[in-house]
Amino acid sequence: MIISAEQSMALYKQIEELVDWLASFGRNESNGVTRSLYSKDWQLAQRAVEKRMKEIGLHAYYDDAGNLFGRLPGRQGHDSAILTGSHIDTVVNGGKYDGAYGIIAGLIAVQYLKEHYGLPKKNIEVVSLCEEEGSRFPMTYWGSGSITGMKSLEKAQHLADAEGIRFVEAMQQAGFGQGKYPDPKRNDIDCFIELHIEQGEVLEREGKSIGVVSHIVGQRRYTVTVAGESNHAGTTPMGWRKDAMHAAAELIQLLMQQAKETAPDLVATVGQIHLEPNAANVIPGKAVFSIDIRHSDECVLFQFCEEIFKQFAAVASRHGTRLHIDKWMDEKPVKMCKGLTEISESILKREQIPFKKMTSGAGHDSQVFDQFCPASLLFVPSHKGISHSPYEFTRTEDLEKGIQLLIKILYQLAYEDGGNEQ
Repeated sequence: MIISAEQSMALYKQIEELVDWLASFGRNESNGVTRSLYSKDWQLAQRAVEKRMKEIGLHAYYDDAGNLFGRLPGRQGHDSAILTGSHIDTVVNGGKYDGAYGIIAGLIAVQYLKEHYGLPKKNIEVVSLCEEEGSRFPMTYWGSGSITGMKSLEKAQHLADAEGIRFVEAMQQAGFGQGKYPDPKRNDIDCFIELHIEQGEVLEREGKSIGVVSHIVGQRRYTVTVAGESNHAGTTPMGWRKDAMHAAAELIQLLMQQAKETAPDLVATVGQIHLEPNAANVIPGKAVFSIDIRHSDECVLFQFCEEIFKQFAAVASRHGTRLHIDKWMDEKPVKMCKGLTEISESILKREQIPFKKMTSGAGHDSQVFDQFCPASLLFVPSHKGISHSPYEFTRTEDLEKGIQLLIKILYQLAYEDGGNEQ
């Protein structure tokens, strides 16, 4: 397959248009984007993508979790589909490429194939997954997890967001979770291909155009609650205090130091903290903070968490505080499909495009799909590695190279019956 210079220019213009178009849903004054699961901006974005799918001739439909699919039917009449896409939701004040690029890439690639080669032999579907980030409710991968059966509404019943809105309430207000749409669980997906920005600076630093991901790190997330005793800031001697914030600060410092000393690739992050009563002249009676721990080796993850939480218990006791640790995410390291990886590498080598075989330090929907069907994750460079930020940026030239690769992979899989995804 050859994509001409004229066709390449058309793709370039289309990419720039669609990136800004999708970012307009949830854009704020700082040029960041916020599309929380089932929010108004999320709903507007999904409806806009649905309209776009229909305009380019795809059969668009939702499932009852809010995942949106656009199908280009195959000529062979099989029910199964080759799936590509990513997630529509964002972190708070995030960038315009994370997740969105994978959806845009799928739309552009399938439109290109349809216009130049007609209907494929096998069904191709572009998916706009309803959620991946876990930024509104303490649960990640709701979109891919509901499709694969790894997540269920029953398990989400008790969840609530920061405003106290329950998961089911938000879902139903957005029009889902009421049985109006098909059950999200599927068993007809041949494979899943996800195109994503790297969210790191390895590709840019090494001058590579594409990252072919071999493994995705495992990650654990926790909510840690330190319960002490609120009291007057001026009349309570230091030695008599049960200061939850003081204890939490020592726990966080211990976590960071131990992470640095344990393994070069182990990372630990405390990204959220909340105090009660959160007043300048009151000793905090409660401190609640998040922990995110990641590594590509499950044994390293397990041993680090076991040891650090033993030390946590001793620190909390010394401060006269009580400690509760809630593990709400435990994703194991995942190896991507060898067959799909080889298809990508073969195309890149043939066309002499510089690429890097690499590990992803961030979690992605492809790691959920990989436990269910063959899956592939491909990266394009991120400028300075900045992501989850309004300053997130990838050059259109790099976005286009990724989409050209996706076009060729989908052509081989759906039009030529090429490649053994297993």
